[in-house]
Amino acid sequence: MRVLLAGGGTAGHTSPLLATAAALREIDPDIAITCLGTPRGLEVTLIPEAGYALELVPPVPLPRKPGLELLRVPGRLRAAAYATGEVFDRVKPDVVAGFGGYVSVPAYLVARRRNTPLVVHEGNAIPGIANKLGARLTHHVATSFRNTDLRHATYTGLPIRREISSLDRVARRAEGRAYFGLDPDRPTLLVTGGSQGARRINHAVSAAARDLGDAGIQVLHAAGRTDEVDSHQREGDPPYVVRAFIDRMDLAYAAADLILCRSGANTVTEVAAVGLPAAFVPLPIGNGEQALNANPVVEAGGALLIDDAALTPTWIDRVVIPLISDHVRLDAMSVAGAGLMPRDADRLVAEMILAAATE
Repeated sequence: MRVLLAGGGTAGHTSPLLATAAALREIDPDIAITCLGTPRGLEVTLIPEAGYALELVPPVPLPRKPGLELLRVPGRLRAAAYATGEVFDRVKPDVVAGFGGYVSVPAYLVARRRNTPLVVHEGNAIPGIANKLGARLTHHVATSFRNTDLRHATYTGLPIRREISSLDRVARRAEGRAYFGLDPDRPTLLVTGGSQGARRINHAVSAAARDLGDAGIQVLHAAGRTDEVDSHQREGDPPYVVRAFIDRMDLAYAAADLILCRSGANTVTEVAAVGLPAAFVPLPIGNGEQALNANPVVEAGGALLIDDAALTPTWIDRVVIPLISDHVRLDAMSVAGAGLMPRDADRLVAEMILAAATE
């Protein structure tokens, strides 16, 4: 069987694609998997590193507001669809699965035109334009969140990597802290703004670094841009480890007692699945999907929610420092979050793809 997986641009599309690809290979090692992406996204690096074939087509950004860029969309879409058709000619897929983003629209259109079975997976609580279109073209639609309003939707959860979904944080805590050069016994705050970093988070935590140190709290900070972080380290302070990017998030989650982060769908799902208490800071732009992504975990008691504009060093002093020192509350948050998100969504989406191909 030949499968074409379309998705890219950000980790939000690429990560579930890769998790699903791994689940497909686990079910049938002989499945031929090709991924469809654009030259601008993380997929250019991540997909070949994972060992999958990658085909590139021109991106088709979909502007949210009227203007000159919107007028250019039809021409760009025709060019991308033509390039995607050439990929179909070479790959001859038995089924196509799209994970949203710019590259999925031409994949959906060509699949429909050629009567190729199609599966759509929506990562966010609010569906994007590409997947709203895709859901009109197939009955095989999967969602990451239970209440996502999308035609033909089946709730599967978000496919996440097996090293995350099977993680035992307590058992691997010492390994995680040793891997990042952290003290084995100090309370540990994990900070990340996603694959590109987040300036507001970087500046707020950096400005609170001395107060965190005075409280005996060590920090593992994935900053995206390391020049935005000044840890104000003094001799004898707890470790404050700054990385541009963390490629072993399983060990980072194991090392942490609390995470301060954005609430993209991947992050929310992974954090809840491993039972890591969180303080979510939704991205303040877009259509509000990040706040909705976080809501199930927040409402269950597994996380806090703080507006981007309200995230200040003072808030970290008043809320984060007391929380990370309160083991009883952290344990309760961990239990509250751990059962919310399916850990087997990679297998469920893979099975949906195989079922669509053989219908």
